[in-house]
Amino acid sequence: MCGIAGEITFSSGRADPDAVERMSAVLEPRGPDSGGSWDGGWVALGHRRLKVIDLSDGGAQPMVDEDLGLALVFNGCIYNHRELRRELEPHYRFTSQSDTDVVLKAYHRWGEDFVHHLVGMFAIVLVDIAARRVVLARDRLGIKPLYLAQSRGRLRFASTLPALLAAGDVDTELDAAAVAHYLTLHSIVPAPTTLLRGVRKLPAATVRVLEADGRQREHVYWSPSYERDPRHADWTREDWREAVRDALRTAVRRRLVADVPVGVLLSGGLDSSLLVALLAEEGVQDLQTFSTGFSGPGGDEFEYSDQVADAYGTHHHRLPIPPEELLPALPDAVRAMTEPMSSHDVAAFFLLSRVVSEHVRVVQSGQGADEVFAGYRYHQPAATVEREQALPVFADAFADRSPGDLARALMPSRLLESDVTGELLADAIDRPGAASALDAVLRADTHLLMIDDPVKRVDSMTTAWGLEARVPFLDQDLVELAAACPPELKADQGGKGILKDVARAVLPAPLIDRPKGYFPVPLLAQLEGPVLELARDAVTAPEARARGLFRPEYIDELVEHPRDVLPGSKGSELWQVAVLELWLQLHGIR
Repeated sequence: MCGIAGEITFSSGRADPDAVERMSAVLEPRGPDSGGSWDGGWVALGHRRLKVIDLSDGGAQPMVDEDLGLALVFNGCIYNHRELRRELEPHYRFTSQSDTDVVLKAYHRWGEDFVHHLVGMFAIVLVDIAARRVVLARDRLGIKPLYLAQSRGRLRFASTLPALLAAGDVDTELDAAAVAHYLTLHSIVPAPTTLLRGVRKLPAATVRVLEADGRQREHVYWSPSYERDPRHADWTREDWREAVRDALRTAVRRRLVADVPVGVLLSGGLDSSLLVALLAEEGVQDLQTFSTGFSGPGGDEFEYSDQVADAYGTHHHRLPIPPEELLPALPDAVRAMTEPMSSHDVAAFFLLSRVVSEHVRVVQSGQGADEVFAGYRYHQPAATVEREQALPVFADAFADRSPGDLARALMPSRLLESDVTGELLADAIDRPGAASALDAVLRADTHLLMIDDPVKRVDSMTTAWGLEARVPFLDQDLVELAAACPPELKADQGGKGILKDVARAVLPAPLIDRPKGYFPVPLLAQLEGPVLELARDAVTAPEARARGLFRPEYIDELVEHPRDVLPGSKGSELWQVAVLELWLQLHGIR
């Protein structure tokens, strides 16, 4: 896990190393072990390092191979780096045991097709010095972020949006389409958009090539089909169960690749419990597991995580969080968000990551299972309708606000004439390549929405404390297999049916069949006392009034009725708006 930053100039410009240094300084929590920089004239690179693979200085970045004429900064982990090294060793001399070194050689060997050989999570910026070309690449599921700020004659990049702000000269005017997405899609702003007009995200599974004269081109290199594969035509339910189990075993095994111990965030739910069971099958010894919760009724699920820890003999850490710790941590948690996220469990992840980072540097986590295997309540309606009904059924079950609701909330100057969020969903769900309504919804969930919700949430909160989170359920081969799986096998048993079939061989039935739980954060769920005051202060602050984003009468209504919930997410309407305002204020955005 690392933080990367840099500046690329065009048409004979010269990059600003000082701006890169300012960005790198903001990224220090992502990479607390060391930092480095490289000045290539028209390109400058910065890096912050968390030592996970090749703990020696040989793995330091930016990594420059003078013989090959390449320079690189890279955030993430290539799980098959040892296999690739063996394939490349007859052709190249390696100077370290790091996966970074492998990425350099892979690009030299295969050019832009190098991404097809990489199994892992990554944000890569590679400078081809001789060709005067820069290649940007992001992993298939967008697990590692890459933010971009382009202005005339220059492109800056960084692992977080606040790092770009530190460099200066960013257009911080709010993007009207992004605001609509945020308020409609559970605070999700899908790539390439961000809330700021001057900042964009490189989409997942994308390679972008920049030439020194300013020309750019990009392509999507991976897009799994959500239709039935003829090769699986005669598969039974048992065949699918075995295939999913084997793919998940491989995914878990891949994410053990590290030169430091790997733990597990164990909530006691199906997904994280299944990871622990499969790691035990792999023979992992002295596995450290971590569970958290808040004191008081309904504030934790320790009884379930304890069952799993006891069954598999893990070195288990119960990490209860006193309620009084939440309020002081909330501003820091919001500040650590690379973009505002109003899900209640963001602050809990922030506090959990702080404590877990004192024990391990790498953890496996269960994020992504619900999106890939149809685990959410809003997936169920899509399982029972025809393909052409996918869009209205999904929008009705998921959307927090209608266009009319936005018109009642936002100032007229902040409204767009078209329903941009509806158009975004229509493009994602109606395009070809998904056989059924549920296939279309899961594709949109996995490849459009999830990346900028749970994936971004886990990355932001863990890296704030120098902790690397790995997500086996987002293994590329597992996702491809699940996409081809008949939707009825995923939707049955209340959702995640085929995954529950896998779990029945290794987990107690009560853990599998209990109602789906969510990370309980009582103070945010109830929104009362000091937390309510914080939210009210944020939306009524002078900065908020001066911004002119929301209608004053709408804010007055939120303050008067603070416990109103959004119809889609069932989250607090006030808290969603408060997090947006608090994030903007904490980052000095006027």
